[in-house]
Amino acid sequence: MKPIVIIPARGGSKGIPHKNIRLLGNMPLIKYTIDAALEVFEKDQICVSTDCDLTIEVVERLGLSVPFKRPAHLSTDEAGTFEVLKHAYEFYCENFYVPDTIILLQPTSPFRNAKHIREATGLYGKESDLIVSVKHTKANPYFTLKEEDEAGYLQSSKPSLFTRRQDCPAVYELNGAIYIFSSNILLKRNSIQSELTKKYVMDDYSSIDIDTPLDLYIAEQMLNYNQ
Repeated sequence: MKPIVIIPARGGSKGIPHKNIRLLGNMPLIKYTIDAALEVFEKDQICVSTDCDLTIEVVERLGLSVPFKRPAHLSTDEAGTFEVLKHAYEFYCENFYVPDTIILLQPTSPFRNAKHIREATGLYGKESDLIVSVKHTKANPYFTLKEEDEAGYLQSSKPSLFTRRQDCPAVYELNGAIYIFSSNILLKRNSIQSELTKKYVMDDYSSIDIDTPLDLYIAEQMLNYNQ
């Protein structure tokens, strides 16, 4: 495997300004992801993609060099993760080496750790193009999720005869913590999708994703609870 670990850390955020470098437990949020990545990969295999000078300063103080500043057109609210990943991949191909495996670690998943990354990487192989981290979802489409029909009445998202949630098939929710996939996906597709996708299951604690001030508050309480 010739990996590149990409940590996308855009400076702008509507929910939490400078979210990726906001303090969580007296550490910048992005440090949790960088520390986890450094336990598994070499420094020159880890790429932080950011458009933010403050983020660059924080990352370099944490011991990583930032090989480029992300272009403005890839730093808007409309810019997609796929395009950000492809830009970083192409930069590495032109300047360092040609990776065959992309590991996407979003800095908003502070409780995803090195053990999770190693285990997920261990699932990646010839039989799969894509490994995604998930958690068991409580919003089961067979039982709790509803959709409005043409007449405005709620109907089950997946009609079934189940009377107990426990009897429903297991359903998984992407938690955004880990994506591992072949570089061919960047070269041949327009999104991070593959028919050959396998799951890596994480618990609820490790799956928290920081998107809003409430998420940040909950993460702080979780840290305090576990001290």
